[in-house]
Order: sequence, then structure tokens, then C-alpha cells
Amino acid sequence: MSPVSPAETPRRRAGDEPRGELHIVGVSHRTAALPVREALAFSREAREEALHRLCRDAGAGEAMILSTCNRVELYARCDGPEGAHRLEAFLCAYHGRTPDSLAEALYRLSGAEAVHHAFRVASSLDSMVIGETQILGQVKEAYETAEAAGTLGALLGGLRNRSIAAARKARTETGIGAGAVSVAYVAVELAKKIFGQLGGRNVVMVGAGKMSELAARHLVSGGAVATVVGGRTLERATELAAALGARVLPLEQLRDALATADIVISGTGAPGLVIRAEDVEAARARRQRPLFMIDIAVPRDIEETVVRLPGVFLYDLDNLRSVAESNLRERRKQAAAAEALVEREAREFVEAEKSRDVVPLLVELRQRADQIRKAELAKVRSRLGQLSPEQEEALEAATSAIVNKLLHPPTVQLKEASRAGHSSEQLSFIRKLFGL
Repeated sequence: MSPVSPAETPRRRAGDEPRGELHIVGVSHRTAALPVREALAFSREAREEALHRLCRDAGAGEAMILSTCNRVELYARCDGPEGAHRLEAFLCAYHGRTPDSLAEALYRLSGAEAVHHAFRVASSLDSMVIGETQILGQVKEAYETAEAAGTLGALLGGLRNRSIAAARKARTETGIGAGAVSVAYVAVELAKKIFGQLGGRNVVMVGAGKMSELAARHLVSGGAVATVVGGRTLERATELAAALGARVLPLEQLRDALATADIVISGTGAPGLVIRAEDVEAARARRQRPLFMIDIAVPRDIEETVVRLPGVFLYDLDNLRSVAESNLRERRKQAAAAEALVEREAREFVEAEKSRDVVPLLVELRQRADQIRKAELAKVRSRLGQLSPEQEEALEAATSAIVNKLLHPPTVQLKEASRAGHSSEQLSFIRKLFGL
């Protein structure tokens, strides 16, 4: 396919296009394995051009692409019932896949169902870990990219504002985000409980594994100062120390490092114990302060008997996972309240969008009636001649009252019909009925 120029996709402005309906087509961690999600992903660099192609090839009036490690979804406003199928065809063609190869992985949502899904995604209710915060930032970024590409219009713009507001409301009004649910976050939360503020606390990392690195990064971002103790090679330890703004020491200086430590994170992958009780006891003799030790190695790095030493706290992987699972269970309990909140917010958005569809028709109907009123008044004035100000005022008031009373029942009925849902065919019939 040839690249699409932004000039070929005019920027949308609220109110200058027919409303259409929201359609969402995509895959997620619930429906597709990682290789499939990877194959359908849109890189950041390619998304703006992809949005232009999507609008052109699928006939979308508005479009947004959400592409993360756990989901790839196309959001678009399309006219007609075949909108979701056109999005599916675009996704397959763009990535060189056949519809049959994705038949079981793809989901297609339209109308109110699509809106509800969009609200749940932004609120992390459809995430792998309920209550995680990363998805909201990813959703915001996706909308910002669409706005920059000129493919964000009234429908998706409204969806962005309301779904993000609902996500924030769910987080503040329910416990959906309460409690750490990853081992690294649990370690940080426990450290905060023991020490309060982390500013100025000394963190000693023994080994340079991914999980211990993540925990250390969170601690350092909270103001802690890090030291990395290397294992068999200092190369990886030196790289990590540079990334954390930390100093690096060889394993032979472990006791020196322990003597200044407030928090120890050990995850070397060594076959036997790395930190023995006697090492901790020697270090404690030089510094009498609480010592929080986190052993995330398998087999374990730290001798269990260190907990007998005064002021020493030790947590291993099982301890941390137990806390994480307890927090996750609590989040799941809170998810019911969050689901109810999000469903209510999504329903209100759908009802508002339905009402918005009928507003242009009501405005046109009133304008048409007023044009007829003024035209007839002009005829009457030509026959009656000059009228006094009081007569002019009475004539204006009487004719305006007639128009208002005649238009009141159809206005009420149209608004009620919009809340119940209506088709474009119904609106077209009403336009013909009133000669609009």
C-alpha cells in the first residue's frame, strides 16, 4: 500500500460530520496468544499513517488505535452495520493476515457494547491485573496520537473524556487499585511500612536480576540511595549501578555494604547461601538500625536464621507472593463496585450520544418553523400596513406561541425516542415528514 498523506484525511471537528456508530475490533490477552498480539501490533512510529489508512480503507469518520503488549484494538466511527467487518478487513490486510487465521482471536463490538468495553479497558477492569495503572496512560497516549493525526472527532473525543473520567472515578471511589499486586511493588510497600519515608535510606542489591532491579528502581525513585554488590562478574552490576546512579562493590565487600544498609535485596541465582546469619550479625554490630531483607532468589540467598537477630525483617518470595495474592483478592472484591460504576458511566454516555443525534434535527425543525412564521408575518404586514409597536409585539408573541405549542409535542417525543434508541431510517422519515 502507498503511504497516505495527512492531506487526504481532513481533520474532523465536532459537529461537522454525521454521527455514525462506534465499532471496536481487536484482540487481547484473553483471546490471543502473545505471538498473535505481536504480529498485529502497531509501532508508535507507524500509528499516525495507519490511522489515515484506516479512515480511507474502512470508510471511518473517526479512528483511534490502541496497541499495547496485552491488546491491539481499532476504535472507529463508521456509518452502516458493516463497520466492524470493514475494520476487521483493514486489520487483516494491514498485517498480511487472512480473516480465517484470526477468526477465533478477534472480537467485534458495536454501539453500546463497544462503548462499555472502552470504559472497562480504560478503567483496567479488562486488564491482566485488575486495577493496574499503566493502561490508563496507554489509552491517553492512543487518543493523543489520533488527535495529532486529525482522526479524533466528536464521538471519540467524547468517549475519551468520559471514559478517562470514569477510570479515575473508579480508582478514587473503589478499592480497585489498593494494595501492591506484584512482588517488586510488595517489597517497596513493605519497606515503606517499616521505614516510613524512603528518602536517604541505603539499599544494597546483591546480584542484578530483573525482579530485584525493578524493586530497586522503585526504591531509588522514592529517594533511597543504592549500592550494587556484584557476583561472579562485575559487568552486569556496573551497568545496573550506572542506571540507578549507584556505587558498585565486589562480593568480597558484602559485609561492608551490609554495615551501611537499611534495605537488602538479594537475587543472585547462586546455588547456595550468599548472605549468612554471621554476615548480618557482624554488620549489625557496627550499626544498630532496623534492617529489611528481601530474598527473591531461588534457591534462597539469605539464611533463614537472620530473623532471630534483633531489628532484622526477612521476606522471601513466598512471603511476598502471599501478600500480593491477598491484595489481588481484595481488588477482585472491589471490582464489582467498579464494574457497576463503569457500567453506569458508559450507559449515561450512550444515552447522551443518542440525544445528541437528534439535536440537529430539532434545531432544523425549529428554524424551518420560524422561517415559515416570519414569511407569513411579512404577508400580513403588507396587507395591514403600518402597525403600532404594541401591535407588532402582540403579533410576534402570538405567532411565536403558536409555533412553540405546535413544536412542543414532537420535540418531547423525539427526545424520548432518542433515549430509547433510533435508526438513521427513522430520522430520515421524520425529516421527510416535516419537509426538511
